[in-house]
Amino acid sequence: MFKIFTRGLAAAALAVSFAMPAWADNITLTDTMGRTVEVPEDPQRILLGFYFEDFMAVAGPEAYDRVVAISKDTWAGWRTLQWQTYAAAIPRLDELADVGEVDAGTFSLEAAIAAQPDVAVLAAWQYKTLGDVADRMEAAGIPIVVLDYNAQTVEMHVKSTQLLGQLMGAEERAQTLADEYAAAVAEVQARLATLPEGAAPKVYVELARKGKDTVDNSYSGTQWGSVIDQLKAINIANGQISNWGKLSPEYVLAQNPQVVMLAGSGWAGRDQAVVMGPGVDSTLTHERMQAYLGRPGWDGLDAVKEGKIIGIYHGGNRTLYDYAFLQFLAKAIYPEQFADVDPQATLNRFFATYMPVAFEGTYMTVLPESGN
Repeated sequence: MFKIFTRGLAAAALAVSFAMPAWADNITLTDTMGRTVEVPEDPQRILLGFYFEDFMAVAGPEAYDRVVAISKDTWAGWRTLQWQTYAAAIPRLDELADVGEVDAGTFSLEAAIAAQPDVAVLAAWQYKTLGDVADRMEAAGIPIVVLDYNAQTVEMHVKSTQLLGQLMGAEERAQTLADEYAAAVAEVQARLATLPEGAAPKVYVELARKGKDTVDNSYSGTQWGSVIDQLKAINIANGQISNWGKLSPEYVLAQNPQVVMLAGSGWAGRDQAVVMGPGVDSTLTHERMQAYLGRPGWDGLDAVKEGKIIGIYHGGNRTLYDYAFLQFLAKAIYPEQFADVDPQATLNRFFATYMPVAFEGTYMTVLPESGN
């Protein structure tokens, strides 16, 4: 259950005080859910629920000067190393009000209203989960703009980016980002269209947050499962799970995937996880990946024999730069067709051009020891 603002007359009075904001000029946006939303033309106080890096990329280096509240656990808790990196570069992040986390049921309507935002920017999954709490936010005078990079489509990536550009007065920068994204995905798709019959390998992906002794989630039709489908490879999780869940070790061995993807991140308190992300040395990533090869039967997998044990940064998927991971996986799966593609250069350029921190760390890698 969500925490809500329930202090009788005080709550009502506060809601009324926000219900009629004194904006000099308004603009009307149509968000990713097709909702028509009236927002201030130049909002100075923003509640940001998710898509923290994408917000920075679109709005520019001073973006967080206008943010007053965030859902902190979706950043500091879910992507700990990423949070630490940006908090060091932008100390103001640590001072922002925390409105709680929607998925965990700790979102506080009271905290959201107390932050006095001109507008709230939420992910579609947050807005849907909040339900009538989102309605109460808007009734209290906080318009909500819904973005959706989680949809993992070019259309929604472009739409979400354009919305951020309109909201933040950065339309030109946003359109450049949107065009670059669409062009990069189109280039990958054009090459995939030329693949010979029977070129698609079997792929197994596992969230590598618990270490080799504990089987963790695979994905079907969402997250990395969606990317595998996009690359026209054969996801062995398809037909076995819905969205995410565990595949039995026996099933994985029987399927004998030619590619194994281990999704790593910078989780807190996960001392056996495959560590990836900002500031991470690949030596540590490879050490944690190597442990998975000790699972019973894995030495017989084609993926191990052919040197196709891949590490990929879980926090980078469903972002404005996730086309770099699409390039990387395309090259790993179809090396001949994508031999001239340099995904790391793509990441380096994106961070150098759009982000307030230089690229540093391990976001994509192939385990050197996995080959013969």
